[in-house]
Amino acid sequence: MELSAYKRNPVSVLAPEPVPNAEFFARIRELSALGYAPLFYFGVRDLICGMGKASCGVEILRSPFPASLEYPALTVDIPAFHIFERELWEECGLTPLGHPWLKPLRYPAGGRFQVKEHPFFSSQSPALHEVGVGPVHAGVIEPGHFRFICQGETVEHLEIQLGYQHRGIAKLLADGDISSQIQLAEMIAGDTAVGHGLAYCLATEALCGVEISGASQTVRLIALELERVAMHLADLSALSGDIAYLSGLNLFAALRTTVINASLALCGSRFGKRWLCPGGINYGISAAQNSTLRETLSAVGTQEELCAAALLSDAGVLNRFDSTGSLSLETVKELNMSGITAKAAGYAIDARVDFPYGGYENLIVKDRQNELASHGIRALTLDSGDVFARASLRHLDIMQSLDMIQFMLSTLPSVEARVTELPAPRANQLAISIVEGWRGRIVHVIGTDQAGQTSFYKVYDPSLHNWFGLALAVRDGGISDFPLCNKSFDLSYCGADL
Repeated sequence: MELSAYKRNPVSVLAPEPVPNAEFFARIRELSALGYAPLFYFGVRDLICGMGKASCGVEILRSPFPASLEYPALTVDIPAFHIFERELWEECGLTPLGHPWLKPLRYPAGGRFQVKEHPFFSSQSPALHEVGVGPVHAGVIEPGHFRFICQGETVEHLEIQLGYQHRGIAKLLADGDISSQIQLAEMIAGDTAVGHGLAYCLATEALCGVEISGASQTVRLIALELERVAMHLADLSALSGDIAYLSGLNLFAALRTTVINASLALCGSRFGKRWLCPGGINYGISAAQNSTLRETLSAVGTQEELCAAALLSDAGVLNRFDSTGSLSLETVKELNMSGITAKAAGYAIDARVDFPYGGYENLIVKDRQNELASHGIRALTLDSGDVFARASLRHLDIMQSLDMIQFMLSTLPSVEARVTELPAPRANQLAISIVEGWRGRIVHVIGTDQAGQTSFYKVYDPSLHNWFGLALAVRDGGISDFPLCNKSFDLSYCGADL
Protein backbone atom coordinates (compact mmCIF):
# COMPACT_ATOMS: atom_id res chain seq x y z
CA MET A 1 0.00 0.00 0.00
CA GLU A 2 1.34 3.42 -0.97
CA LEU A 3 1.34 5.93 1.86
CA SER A 4 1.16 9.69 1.47
CA ALA A 5 1.60 10.71 5.09
CA TYR A 6 2.17 14.37 5.86
CA LYS A 7 5.15 14.74 8.17
CA ARG A 8 4.79 18.43 8.96
CA ASN A 9 2.98 19.61 12.06
CA PRO A 10 0.95 21.69 11.66
CA VAL A 11 -0.09 20.94 8.10
CA SER A 12 -2.66 22.39 5.71
CA VAL A 13 -3.43 20.48 2.52
CA LEU A 14 -6.11 20.26 -0.13
CA ALA A 15 -8.89 18.06 1.16
CA PRO A 16 -8.18 14.57 -0.26
CA GLU A 17 -10.41 13.12 -2.93
CA PRO A 18 -13.01 10.67 -1.60
CA VAL A 19 -12.33 6.96 -2.12
CA PRO A 20 -14.91 4.15 -2.09
CA ASN A 21 -16.03 2.90 1.33
CA ALA A 22 -14.38 -0.51 0.91
CA GLU A 23 -11.01 1.08 0.12
CA PHE A 24 -11.40 3.63 2.93
CA PHE A 25 -11.99 1.03 5.65
CA ALA A 26 -9.40 -1.36 4.24
CA ARG A 27 -6.73 1.37 4.32
CA ILE A 28 -7.59 2.23 7.90
CA ARG A 29 -7.10 -1.40 8.90
CA GLU A 30 -3.84 -1.65 6.96
CA LEU A 31 -2.50 1.51 8.58
CA SER A 32 -3.47 0.21 12.01
CA ALA A 33 -1.55 -3.00 11.29
CA LEU A 34 1.48 -0.83 10.47
CA GLY A 35 1.33 0.86 13.88
CA TYR A 36 -0.70 3.95 13.00
CA ALA A 37 -3.27 5.17 15.54
CA PRO A 38 -6.40 7.25 14.83
CA LEU A 39 -5.97 10.95 15.56
CA PHE A 40 -9.41 11.95 14.29
CA TYR A 41 -12.43 10.31 12.70
CA PHE A 42 -15.64 12.23 12.05
CA GLY A 43 -18.32 12.98 9.50
CA VAL A 44 -19.03 16.25 7.70
CA ARG A 45 -20.89 15.26 4.52
CA ASP A 46 -18.05 12.72 4.11
CA LEU A 47 -16.14 10.47 6.47
CA ILE A 48 -12.75 11.97 7.31
CA CYS A 49 -10.04 10.03 9.17
CA GLY A 50 -6.49 10.86 10.18
CA MET A 51 -4.11 8.06 11.13
CA GLY A 52 -0.80 9.03 12.72
CA LYS A 53 2.46 7.33 13.65
CA ALA A 54 5.58 8.71 15.30
CA SER A 55 8.19 9.83 12.74
CA CYS A 56 5.87 8.82 9.88
CA GLY A 57 3.37 11.66 9.98
CA VAL A 58 -0.37 11.70 9.38
CA GLU A 59 -2.26 9.84 6.65
CA ILE A 60 -5.57 11.54 5.75
CA LEU A 61 -8.44 9.49 4.33
CA ARG A 62 -11.85 10.52 3.05
CA SER A 63 -14.91 8.63 1.85
CA PRO A 64 -18.62 9.38 1.28
CA PHE A 65 -21.16 8.24 3.84
CA PRO A 66 -22.26 4.65 3.17
CA ALA A 67 -25.51 4.66 1.19
CA SER A 68 -27.14 2.39 3.79
CA LEU A 69 -25.79 4.54 6.67
CA GLU A 70 -24.27 1.32 8.03
CA TYR A 71 -20.79 -0.22 7.95
CA PRO A 72 -18.85 -2.95 9.81
CA ALA A 73 -17.57 -1.39 13.03
CA LEU A 74 -13.85 -0.63 13.08
CA THR A 75 -13.94 -0.99 16.87
CA VAL A 76 -14.24 -4.77 16.58
CA ASP A 77 -10.69 -4.95 15.16
CA ILE A 78 -9.31 -1.61 16.38
CA PRO A 79 -10.65 -0.69 19.85
CA ALA A 80 -9.12 2.80 19.54
CA PHE A 81 -12.10 3.73 17.33
CA HIS A 82 -14.78 3.00 19.93
CA ILE A 83 -15.21 6.62 21.07
CA PHE A 84 -15.03 8.00 17.52
CA GLU A 85 -17.68 5.61 16.26
CA ARG A 86 -20.05 6.42 19.12
CA GLU A 87 -19.74 10.12 18.31
CA LEU A 88 -20.26 9.48 14.59
CA TRP A 89 -23.37 7.39 15.30
CA GLU A 90 -24.83 10.04 17.58
CA GLU A 91 -24.07 13.06 15.38
CA CYS A 92 -24.50 11.65 11.86
CA GLY A 93 -26.70 8.59 12.28
CA LEU A 94 -24.10 6.18 10.85
CA THR A 95 -24.39 2.78 12.52
CA PRO A 96 -21.17 0.82 13.11
CA LEU A 97 -22.48 -2.74 12.93
CA GLY A 98 -21.13 -4.95 15.69
CA HIS A 99 -19.90 -2.10 17.91
CA PRO A 100 -19.65 -3.62 21.42
CA TRP A 101 -20.67 -0.51 23.39
CA LEU A 102 -22.85 1.60 21.09
CA LYS A 103 -24.30 4.38 23.24
CA PRO A 104 -24.61 8.15 22.90
CA LEU A 105 -21.39 9.96 23.67
CA ARG A 106 -22.93 13.40 24.22
CA TYR A 107 -26.32 15.04 23.89
CA PRO A 108 -26.16 17.98 21.44
CA ALA A 109 -29.16 20.31 21.50
CA GLY A 110 -31.86 18.95 19.24
CA GLY A 111 -30.13 15.57 19.03
CA ARG A 112 -31.79 12.19 18.65
CA PHE A 113 -31.06 11.13 22.22
CA GLN A 114 -32.00 12.48 25.64
CA VAL A 115 -29.98 12.32 28.86
CA LYS A 116 -32.78 10.56 30.75
CA GLU A 117 -32.80 7.77 28.14
CA HIS A 118 -29.13 6.81 28.50
CA PRO A 119 -28.86 2.99 28.60
CA PHE A 120 -26.63 2.56 31.62
CA PHE A 121 -25.20 -0.91 32.12
CA SER A 122 -26.97 -2.61 35.01
CA SER A 123 -27.28 -5.92 36.83
CA GLN A 124 -30.21 -7.62 38.52
CA SER A 125 -27.99 -9.77 40.75
CA PRO A 126 -28.90 -9.46 44.46
CA ALA A 127 -25.16 -9.70 45.23
CA LEU A 128 -24.49 -6.38 43.47
CA HIS A 129 -25.56 -2.83 44.18
CA GLU A 130 -25.28 0.47 42.30
CA VAL A 131 -23.75 3.72 43.53
CA GLY A 132 -24.46 6.89 41.60
CA VAL A 133 -22.26 10.00 41.77
CA GLY A 134 -23.24 13.21 40.03
CA PRO A 135 -24.45 14.47 37.65
CA VAL A 136 -22.67 17.54 39.06
CA HIS A 137 -19.15 16.99 40.36
CA ALA A 138 -18.85 18.26 43.91
CA GLY A 139 -15.28 19.57 43.53
CA VAL A 140 -15.14 21.39 40.20
CA ILE A 141 -18.92 21.94 39.81
CA GLU A 142 -18.90 20.46 36.32
CA PRO A 143 -21.38 17.92 34.99
CA GLY A 144 -20.34 14.30 35.02
CA HIS A 145 -22.17 11.17 36.10
CA PHE A 146 -20.37 8.14 37.53
CA ARG A 147 -22.36 4.94 38.05
CA PHE A 148 -20.64 2.16 39.98
CA ILE A 149 -21.74 -1.47 40.16
CA CYS A 150 -20.21 -2.92 43.30
CA GLN A 151 -20.00 -6.17 45.19
CA GLY A 152 -19.66 -4.96 48.72
CA GLU A 153 -16.91 -2.34 48.57
CA THR A 154 -15.33 -3.74 45.38
CA VAL A 155 -16.00 -2.01 42.08
CA GLU A 156 -17.09 -4.50 39.41
CA HIS A 157 -17.86 -1.87 36.78
CA LEU A 158 -17.85 1.92 36.40
CA GLU A 159 -19.70 3.76 33.68
CA ILE A 160 -18.88 7.43 33.06
CA GLN A 161 -21.33 9.64 31.18
CA LEU A 162 -20.36 13.24 30.49
CA GLY A 163 -22.88 14.62 28.02
CA TYR A 164 -24.86 16.87 30.35
CA GLN A 165 -23.55 20.27 29.30
CA HIS A 166 -22.89 20.14 25.60
CA ARG A 167 -21.58 23.64 24.89
CA GLY A 168 -21.31 23.27 21.12
CA ILE A 169 -17.97 25.06 21.23
CA ALA A 170 -16.67 23.36 18.07
CA LYS A 171 -19.59 24.86 16.14
CA LEU A 172 -18.89 28.28 17.63
CA LEU A 173 -15.26 28.02 16.52
CA ALA A 174 -16.42 27.45 12.94
CA ASP A 175 -18.67 30.51 12.98
CA GLY A 176 -17.18 33.73 11.62
CA ASP A 177 -13.58 34.81 11.04
CA ILE A 178 -11.34 31.87 11.96
CA SER A 179 -8.46 34.17 12.92
CA SER A 180 -10.50 35.88 15.67
CA GLN A 181 -11.48 32.84 17.74
CA ILE A 182 -8.58 32.60 20.20
CA GLN A 183 -10.85 33.39 23.19
CA LEU A 184 -13.04 30.40 22.36
CA ALA A 185 -10.04 28.11 21.89
CA GLU A 186 -8.68 29.10 25.31
CA MET A 187 -12.02 28.15 26.89
CA ILE A 188 -12.17 24.61 25.47
CA ALA A 189 -10.65 23.50 28.78
CA GLY A 190 -9.86 26.38 31.10
CA ASP A 191 -6.85 24.68 32.68
CA THR A 192 -5.36 24.08 29.22
CA ALA A 193 -5.75 27.57 27.79
CA VAL A 194 -2.22 27.59 26.37
CA GLY A 195 -2.36 24.02 25.03
CA HIS A 196 -5.62 24.49 23.14
CA GLY A 197 -4.74 28.08 22.29
CA LEU A 198 -1.49 26.95 20.69
CA ALA A 199 -3.23 24.15 18.76
CA TYR A 200 -5.72 26.70 17.44
CA CYS A 201 -2.97 29.17 16.48
CA LEU A 202 -0.91 26.52 14.68
CA ALA A 203 -3.89 25.19 12.70
CA THR A 204 -5.11 28.68 11.79
CA GLU A 205 -1.65 29.83 10.70
CA ALA A 206 -1.19 26.71 8.58
CA LEU A 207 -4.56 27.37 6.99
CA CYS A 208 -3.42 30.88 6.07
CA GLY A 209 0.05 29.79 4.89
CA VAL A 210 1.96 31.53 7.73
CA GLU A 211 4.68 29.99 9.91
CA ILE A 212 5.85 31.60 13.13
CA SER A 213 9.52 31.08 13.94
CA GLY A 214 12.38 32.51 15.95
CA ALA A 215 11.95 34.14 19.34
CA SER A 216 8.13 34.27 19.14
CA GLN A 217 8.10 30.53 18.64
CA THR A 218 10.31 30.05 21.70
CA VAL A 219 8.05 32.23 23.86
CA ARG A 220 5.10 30.04 22.85
CA LEU A 221 6.92 26.91 23.99
CA ILE A 222 7.87 28.56 27.29
CA ALA A 223 4.19 29.40 27.86
CA LEU A 224 3.16 25.81 27.13
CA GLU A 225 5.78 24.31 29.45
CA LEU A 226 4.88 26.73 32.24
CA GLU A 227 1.30 25.52 31.99
CA ARG A 228 2.49 21.90 32.16
CA VAL A 229 4.57 22.60 35.28
CA ALA A 230 1.76 24.47 37.04
CA MET A 231 -0.89 21.83 36.39
CA HIS A 232 1.32 18.91 37.40
CA LEU A 233 2.08 20.74 40.65
CA ALA A 234 -1.65 21.25 41.20
CA ASP A 235 -2.20 17.52 40.73
CA LEU A 236 0.55 16.53 43.15
CA SER A 237 -1.04 18.86 45.68
CA ALA A 238 -4.51 17.38 45.12
CA LEU A 239 -3.22 13.79 45.28
CA SER A 240 -1.58 14.62 48.60
CA GLY A 241 -4.82 16.10 49.87
CA ASP A 242 -6.83 13.03 48.87
CA ILE A 243 -4.79 10.89 51.26
CA ALA A 244 -4.42 13.54 53.99
CA TYR A 245 -0.70 14.09 53.32
CA LEU A 246 -1.04 17.71 54.36
CA SER A 247 2.54 18.88 53.86
CA GLY A 248 2.35 17.83 50.20
CA LEU A 249 -1.08 19.42 49.83
CA ASN A 250 0.22 22.80 50.97
CA LEU A 251 3.76 22.81 49.59
CA PHE A 252 2.89 21.72 46.05
CA ALA A 253 -0.01 24.20 46.02
CA ALA A 254 2.34 27.01 47.05
CA LEU A 255 4.78 26.09 44.28
CA ARG A 256 1.95 25.99 41.75
CA THR A 257 0.94 29.50 42.84
CA THR A 258 4.50 30.69 42.29
CA VAL A 259 4.47 29.34 38.72
CA ILE A 260 1.08 30.73 37.72
CA ASN A 261 2.04 34.08 39.23
CA ALA A 262 5.06 34.03 36.90
CA SER A 263 2.62 33.70 34.00
CA LEU A 264 0.59 36.53 35.47
CA ALA A 265 3.67 38.77 35.52
CA LEU A 266 4.43 38.00 31.87
CA CYS A 267 1.02 38.20 30.20
CA GLY A 268 -1.51 39.42 32.77
CA SER A 269 -3.17 36.03 33.22
CA ARG A 270 -2.33 33.25 35.66
CA PHE A 271 -3.58 30.73 33.08
CA GLY A 272 -1.71 32.16 30.09
CA LYS A 273 -4.81 33.57 28.44
CA ARG A 274 -4.24 36.26 25.80
CA TRP A 275 -0.52 35.38 25.71
CA LEU A 276 -0.72 33.74 22.28
CA CYS A 277 -2.58 34.87 19.20
CA PRO A 278 -2.80 33.80 15.55
CA GLY A 279 0.27 35.28 13.91
CA GLY A 280 2.46 35.52 16.99
CA ILE A 281 2.41 36.57 20.64
CA ASN A 282 0.68 39.43 22.45
CA TYR A 283 3.35 39.58 25.15
CA GLY A 284 7.09 39.11 24.94
CA ILE A 285 9.74 38.48 27.59
CA SER A 286 12.15 41.33 28.38
CA ALA A 287 15.70 40.81 29.60
CA ALA A 288 14.64 41.72 33.15
CA GLN A 289 11.67 39.35 33.03
CA ASN A 290 13.91 36.62 31.65
CA SER A 291 16.32 36.95 34.56
CA THR A 292 13.54 37.03 37.16
CA LEU A 293 11.79 34.00 35.64
CA ARG A 294 14.99 31.96 35.60
CA GLU A 295 15.62 32.71 39.28
CA THR A 296 12.01 31.90 40.19
CA LEU A 297 11.95 28.59 38.33
CA SER A 298 15.34 27.57 39.71
CA ALA A 299 13.97 27.95 43.23
CA VAL A 300 10.77 26.10 42.25
CA GLY A 301 12.81 23.20 40.85
CA THR A 302 14.89 22.86 44.01
CA GLN A 303 11.86 22.90 46.28
CA GLU A 304 9.76 20.63 44.08
CA GLU A 305 12.49 17.99 43.99
CA LEU A 306 12.65 17.94 47.79
CA CYS A 307 8.87 17.80 48.15
CA ALA A 308 8.54 15.02 45.58
CA ALA A 309 11.30 12.98 47.22
CA ALA A 310 9.47 13.19 50.55
CA LEU A 311 6.08 12.39 49.02
CA LEU A 312 7.19 9.41 46.95
CA SER A 313 9.18 7.77 49.77
CA ASP A 314 6.63 8.13 52.56
CA ALA A 315 5.36 4.73 53.75
CA GLY A 316 1.78 5.96 54.18
CA VAL A 317 1.76 7.49 50.70
CA LEU A 318 3.18 4.35 49.13
CA ASN A 319 0.52 2.28 50.87
CA ARG A 320 -2.19 4.27 49.07
CA PHE A 321 -0.45 4.91 45.72
CA ASP A 322 1.25 1.60 45.01
CA SER A 323 -0.78 -0.88 42.90
CA THR A 324 -3.89 1.34 43.05
CA GLY A 325 -5.78 1.99 39.81
CA SER A 326 -3.43 0.11 37.48
CA LEU A 327 -3.62 0.04 33.67
CA SER A 328 -1.60 -2.24 31.41
CA LEU A 329 0.51 -1.22 28.41
CA GLU A 330 -1.74 -3.28 26.13
CA THR A 331 -4.85 -1.46 27.36
CA VAL A 332 -3.53 2.08 26.89
CA LYS A 333 -2.29 1.26 23.40
CA GLU A 334 -5.50 -0.45 22.32
CA LEU A 335 -7.71 2.38 23.57
CA ASN A 336 -5.65 5.26 22.11
CA MET A 337 -4.72 6.90 25.41
CA SER A 338 -2.03 9.54 25.73
CA GLY A 339 -0.24 11.78 28.23
CA ILE A 340 0.58 10.70 31.77
CA THR A 341 -2.17 8.05 31.58
CA ALA A 342 -0.36 6.23 28.78
CA LYS A 343 3.23 6.91 29.78
CA ALA A 344 2.66 5.60 33.31
CA ALA A 345 1.88 2.20 31.75
CA GLY A 346 5.08 2.19 29.67
CA TYR A 347 3.73 3.68 26.43
CA ALA A 348 6.37 6.12 25.11
CA ILE A 349 4.00 8.54 23.42
CA ASP A 350 4.51 12.31 23.37
CA ALA A 351 3.42 14.65 20.54
CA ARG A 352 6.43 16.89 21.21
CA VAL A 353 8.61 14.00 20.06
CA ASP A 354 6.28 12.04 17.78
CA PHE A 355 4.91 15.06 15.85
CA PRO A 356 7.36 17.88 16.67
CA TYR A 357 6.15 21.44 16.24
CA GLY A 358 7.18 24.99 16.93
CA GLY A 359 10.85 24.35 17.64
CA TYR A 360 10.58 21.18 19.74
CA GLU A 361 12.46 19.31 17.00
CA ASN A 362 15.59 21.10 18.20
CA LEU A 363 15.10 19.81 21.74
CA ILE A 364 14.42 16.12 21.08
CA VAL A 365 16.89 13.65 22.57
CA LYS A 366 17.87 11.60 19.54
CA ASP A 367 20.24 9.02 21.05
CA ARG A 368 20.89 7.27 24.31
CA GLN A 369 24.18 9.13 24.92
CA ASN A 370 22.33 12.45 25.13
CA GLU A 371 19.39 11.25 27.24
CA LEU A 372 20.66 13.10 30.25
CA ALA A 373 21.17 16.39 28.42
CA SER A 374 19.74 19.00 30.77
CA HIS A 375 17.54 20.58 28.09
CA GLY A 376 16.61 17.48 26.11
CA ILE A 377 13.09 16.17 25.70
CA ARG A 378 11.98 12.55 25.51
CA ALA A 379 8.84 10.59 26.34
CA LEU A 380 9.34 9.73 30.01
CA THR A 381 7.77 6.42 31.02
CA LEU A 382 7.22 4.09 33.96
CA ASP A 383 5.60 0.68 33.70
CA SER A 384 3.41 -0.01 36.75
CA GLY A 385 0.46 1.98 35.39
CA ASP A 386 -0.81 2.83 38.89
CA VAL A 387 -1.37 5.98 40.94
CA PHE A 388 2.26 5.87 42.07
CA ALA A 389 3.48 5.86 38.45
CA ARG A 390 1.17 8.72 37.47
CA ALA A 391 2.31 10.80 40.45
CA SER A 392 5.98 10.00 39.84
CA LEU A 393 5.73 10.92 36.17
CA ARG A 394 4.19 14.28 37.02
CA HIS A 395 7.28 15.00 39.11
CA LEU A 396 9.62 13.83 36.30
CA ASP A 397 7.67 15.84 33.73
CA ILE A 398 7.96 18.95 35.90
CA MET A 399 11.73 18.62 36.15
CA GLN A 400 12.11 17.99 32.41
CA SER A 401 9.95 21.01 31.58
CA LEU A 402 11.85 23.25 34.01
CA ASP A 403 15.13 22.20 32.40
CA MET A 404 13.77 22.98 28.94
CA ILE A 405 12.44 26.37 30.00
CA GLN A 406 15.78 27.27 31.56
CA PHE A 407 17.59 26.31 28.37
CA MET A 408 15.18 28.28 26.17
CA LEU A 409 15.45 31.33 28.41
CA SER A 410 19.25 31.12 28.36
CA THR A 411 19.24 31.47 24.56
CA LEU A 412 16.34 33.93 24.28
CA PRO A 413 17.03 37.60 23.49
CA SER A 414 14.74 40.31 24.75
CA VAL A 415 11.43 39.77 22.94
CA GLU A 416 8.57 42.17 22.41
CA ALA A 417 5.03 41.42 21.30
CA ARG A 418 5.07 40.30 17.67
CA VAL A 419 1.97 39.68 15.57
CA THR A 420 1.98 38.96 11.84
CA GLU A 421 -1.23 39.82 10.04
CA LEU A 422 -2.73 36.66 8.56
CA PRO A 423 -3.92 36.54 4.96
CA ALA A 424 -7.31 35.04 4.14
CA PRO A 425 -7.57 31.27 4.70
CA ARG A 426 -7.02 29.14 1.62
CA ALA A 427 -9.96 27.37 0.01
CA ASN A 428 -10.75 23.63 0.18
CA GLN A 429 -8.13 23.04 2.84
CA LEU A 430 -7.79 20.64 5.72
CA ALA A 431 -5.55 22.05 8.46
CA ILE A 432 -4.31 19.83 11.29
CA SER A 433 -2.32 20.66 14.43
CA ILE A 434 -1.15 18.25 17.13
CA VAL A 435 0.04 19.59 20.50
CA GLU A 436 1.15 17.79 23.65
CA GLY A 437 -0.88 19.44 26.38
CA TRP A 438 -0.26 18.60 30.02
CA ARG A 439 -3.00 15.93 29.86
CA GLY A 440 -1.76 14.46 26.58
CA ARG A 441 -2.33 14.76 22.85
CA ILE A 442 -4.51 17.65 21.63
CA VAL A 443 -5.70 17.58 18.00
CA HIS A 444 -7.41 20.43 16.12
CA VAL A 445 -8.76 20.00 12.59
CA ILE A 446 -10.13 22.86 10.46
CA GLY A 447 -11.81 22.54 7.07
CA THR A 448 -12.57 25.33 4.59
CA ASP A 449 -15.00 25.46 1.68
CA GLN A 450 -14.55 26.76 -1.87
CA ALA A 451 -14.75 30.35 -0.65
CA GLY A 452 -12.16 29.84 2.09
CA GLN A 453 -14.81 30.04 4.83
CA THR A 454 -14.61 27.63 7.77
CA SER A 455 -16.87 24.66 7.05
CA PHE A 456 -16.05 22.74 10.24
CA TYR A 457 -13.79 22.77 13.29
CA LYS A 458 -13.05 19.55 15.21
CA VAL A 459 -11.35 19.45 18.60
CA TYR A 460 -10.00 16.39 20.40
CA ASP A 461 -8.93 16.85 24.01
CA PRO A 462 -6.93 13.92 25.49
CA SER A 463 -9.66 13.46 28.09
CA LEU A 464 -11.96 12.06 25.39
CA HIS A 465 -10.04 8.77 25.32
CA ASN A 466 -8.52 8.78 28.80
CA TRP A 467 -11.85 8.82 30.67
CA PHE A 468 -12.43 5.22 29.62
CA GLY A 469 -9.02 4.42 31.11
CA LEU A 470 -10.26 5.64 34.49
CA ALA A 471 -13.30 3.36 34.23
CA LEU A 472 -11.01 0.38 33.64
CA ALA A 473 -8.45 1.38 36.28
CA VAL A 474 -10.93 1.23 39.17
CA ARG A 475 -12.21 -2.27 38.38
CA ASP A 476 -11.59 -4.77 41.19
CA GLY A 477 -10.51 -1.95 43.49
CA GLY A 478 -12.24 -0.48 46.51
CA ILE A 479 -14.79 2.23 45.83
CA SER A 480 -13.08 4.38 48.48
CA ASP A 481 -10.03 4.52 46.18
CA PHE A 482 -12.04 6.12 43.38
CA PRO A 483 -11.35 9.79 44.35
CA LEU A 484 -7.62 9.04 44.45
CA CYS A 485 -7.70 7.28 41.07
CA ASN A 486 -9.81 10.06 39.59
CA LYS A 487 -7.36 12.72 40.70
CA SER A 488 -4.37 10.74 39.42
CA PHE A 489 -5.90 10.93 35.94
CA ASP A 490 -7.23 14.48 36.45
CA LEU A 491 -9.27 14.61 33.26
CA SER A 492 -11.42 17.41 31.91
CA TYR A 493 -15.21 17.22 31.99
CA CYS A 494 -15.75 20.13 29.62
CA GLY A 495 -12.85 19.08 27.37
CA ALA A 496 -14.65 15.81 26.63
CA ASP A 497 -18.04 17.49 26.14
CA LEU A 498 -17.58 19.88 23.22
